[in-house]
Amino acid sequence: MPGVVFLGGFRSAMTGAKASALDRFCAQRGQAYCRFDYRGHGASGGRFEEASIGAWLADSAAVLDQLADGPQILVGSSMGGWLAVLLAEVLPDRVAGLVLIAPAIDFTEDLVWNQLSEAERQEMERSGGLNRPSDYGDGPYIFTHRLITEARAHLVFGRKIGIAGPVRVVQGMRDDAVPWPVALRLTESLSAEDVHLTLVKDGDHRLSRPQDLALIEASVAAVSRAAG
Repeated sequence: MPGVVFLGGFRSAMTGAKASALDRFCAQRGQAYCRFDYRGHGASGGRFEEASIGAWLADSAAVLDQLADGPQILVGSSMGGWLAVLLAEVLPDRVAGLVLIAPAIDFTEDLVWNQLSEAERQEMERSGGLNRPSDYGDGPYIFTHRLITEARAHLVFGRKIGIAGPVRVVQGMRDDAVPWPVALRLTESLSAEDVHLTLVKDGDHRLSRPQDLALIEASVAAVSRAAG
């Protein structure tokens, strides 16, 4: 049975509800499991403002290379969903399948830069970053101009996404951070055939209620069976 590697979201930590629930779930199943903090997140060192999508992708690839044996199921939450898709493309032999939770594909461009006014874009370019309010009680989020520009090398929409393994996508329809049509666009863009999208009508971006966690766990079990 493939192991599971959890990739968290933007400014999230490996102690969050989904990562912790999957730790318990995999332990009960006797399935290898790994969770970690990107640089600038949680218990890891480094300044958040100095990191980038490419840096967090490198962190994820290093974990996959050094801490996991054989093909793994990547469970990517929000930004982690984007990173999981990128890893599956560049390391196909190490990725057995994907479980993507409210995947924030290309969020720096579509959900940040494209939503800014011209004045805000100029301010970001001038000062190097913008603070945006957070809905999660952890203070404002800073989006740096470097984060936006560096991420453009990692955008995936607008082309066929070359992934062959099983994919399960879980998305809340009341998600005010990543609108549910993003998940639909992703499923349409994937080259894989074994792709299931589950829309949770009353689900928000967190998807951390007991019923949401049960759905995520069922998705991990389904991909584990499909991946062999």
